[in-house]
Amino acid sequence: MQHIARGYRGLSLLFNLNWDRLVYLATILVALMLGGFVGSL
Repeated sequence: MQHIARGYRGLSLLFNLNWDRLVYLATILVALMLGGFVGSL
């Protein structure tokens, strides 16, 4: 159980350190999808 809790804390730490990069990647993906949709009209 401690191993699972430690792993969860580590994952949480990674997410807290990299959340801005995740938002940046999500924004790029949404922009590319929107561009593809507008280009297909």
